[in-house]
Amino acid sequence: MQRIFRLALAQFNPTVGDIAGNTARIIELIDEARAAHADLVAFPELAVTGYPPEDLLFKPSFLADNTAAVQRISAATRGIAAIVGCVGVGGDIANAAAIINDGRILDWYRKMHLPNYGVFDEDRYFRRGEECPVYVINGTPVGVGICEDIWYPIGPIAVQRDAGAEVIVNINASPFHAGKAGQRERMIATRAADNGVFVAYLNTVGGQDELVFDGASIVCAPDGAVIARGPSFEDRLMVIDLDVDSVLRQRLRDPRARKENPKILGEVGPARVATISGHRLSDRRAVVNPALCRTLDETEEVYQALVVGTRDYVHKSGFRRTLVGLSGGIDSALTATVAVDALGADNVVGVTMPSRYSSAGSVADSQQLADNLGIKLWRIPIEPAHHAFTEMLAAYFTGTEANVAEENVQARIRGNVLMTIANKFGWLVLTTGNKSELAMGYATLYGDMAGGFAVLKDVPKTLVYELCRWRNARTANGRPLIPQAVLDKPPSAELRPDQTDQDTLPPYERLDPIIKAYVEDDYSYAQMVAMGHNPAWVRQVMAYVDRNEYKRRQAPPGVKITPRAFGKDRRLPIVNRYRPASG
Repeated sequence: MQRIFRLALAQFNPTVGDIAGNTARIIELIDEARAAHADLVAFPELAVTGYPPEDLLFKPSFLADNTAAVQRISAATRGIAAIVGCVGVGGDIANAAAIINDGRILDWYRKMHLPNYGVFDEDRYFRRGEECPVYVINGTPVGVGICEDIWYPIGPIAVQRDAGAEVIVNINASPFHAGKAGQRERMIATRAADNGVFVAYLNTVGGQDELVFDGASIVCAPDGAVIARGPSFEDRLMVIDLDVDSVLRQRLRDPRARKENPKILGEVGPARVATISGHRLSDRRAVVNPALCRTLDETEEVYQALVVGTRDYVHKSGFRRTLVGLSGGIDSALTATVAVDALGADNVVGVTMPSRYSSAGSVADSQQLADNLGIKLWRIPIEPAHHAFTEMLAAYFTGTEANVAEENVQARIRGNVLMTIANKFGWLVLTTGNKSELAMGYATLYGDMAGGFAVLKDVPKTLVYELCRWRNARTANGRPLIPQAVLDKPPSAELRPDQTDQDTLPPYERLDPIIKAYVEDDYSYAQMVAMGHNPAWVRQVMAYVDRNEYKRRQAPPGVKITPRAFGKDRRLPIVNRYRPASG
């Protein structure tokens, strides 16, 4: 009789620190997996605590609550096995998976490869694991791994395969950036084919501070074929039947594993096989295996990441309504549109704050956008406050030429207006600056940077336009949400007559590639010039990026969508006299 292993993958959205809420959801999903007659249900990395818990891990009470939660979860596993991501406590702490069966915690897998790059800081908290265990569940040997463990070709997966594993379950909290899902899927398919095993890659979903987790869990067959793919940015319990007899057939045809040096595998860590349950015959009906959910193109996945990141930051932080300053420009238009898609029109309020330099078109475009989105728009002219500031400072500014200080007064008045309204009603201000502006310091501290969450913080200006066009093409009635006039007008802060961004910045289509090269790729001046970039613009970008680190350190968090975002991804000292050669 054909051996079928029924696996359930619980792709869900935990909240950091909500141990009670996460535990309740895990138990609900265990019940669903049991009702589906699954042999094993798996949950994401640190599902009990949420990921990343950061310095909550230094609190003994937090660790105790985590341990008590795992005990409650174990009591709910009657008749089913479970792999639950949690903190392993005992002498030291580990990023662990509790191996649970039929009401009992049987073992712990401890993550072996602890990432300490980019947004990761796991060496700060955890002790690495040293074993590569295999658990026989319903007669099927199952290897367990956590996130980074699967990225190494000669790692725990190879040792577990050598010890007889036919299925590998790898649980993850893998943060999103544009294009990562495709890279990840190719890697998982390679691991499955190289080792002749089923690989189930389970990823968490949802937003946490600056991070977004995209789900998109997959199962690959022993030949590397993707046989199941979960949705992106959505909760889903995936249940799939695995024909584990196919593992032997694949290995007989592929001799590579037989030629591996056992000494190399021994350096990874020792294997250990533990039997949890022997094979039992079953008359359960075959499940309709989950469809291969479609992969998203890069623009769509970025837009969905912004929506999920904004929704979860607002809701998980305990807010209900948000406030957006609408300037009539493209950044505020996209921010408001994302907010409406994330929270609903009733939970977004726009404020237009015209000054003596605001064009009539900017006010009209803001009203048109608000009407299209179905949000309220408050009109609060700032001229009275602007006049008061001018008069108040006149005696001290006499004899000096007007400069950016006078311009930025307007931005700071607007920031005060928004924060005062938010303070009055308990709302959250969404700032509207993009990555290009933040890189160049083209933003005003305590002005347009004032707020609680920066939706576009990691979105280059050129991508802002692309996202607006993408969203406009997908309206239910065929009419664009974001007025075409907003896309067509030259970008401007409107802080002085006839001002445009390109008065002081290179054109964005030329600027953004230089910012990417310098900020994300760490290219030198010579390398960027050799790429064909204008030397004067390269020098300007290098100088402005380095000069404005202090501003970015005071910016609110925002959604990470590039491989290297400002914030946790890129950690530079504020007081820093190093200046790379620039010609």
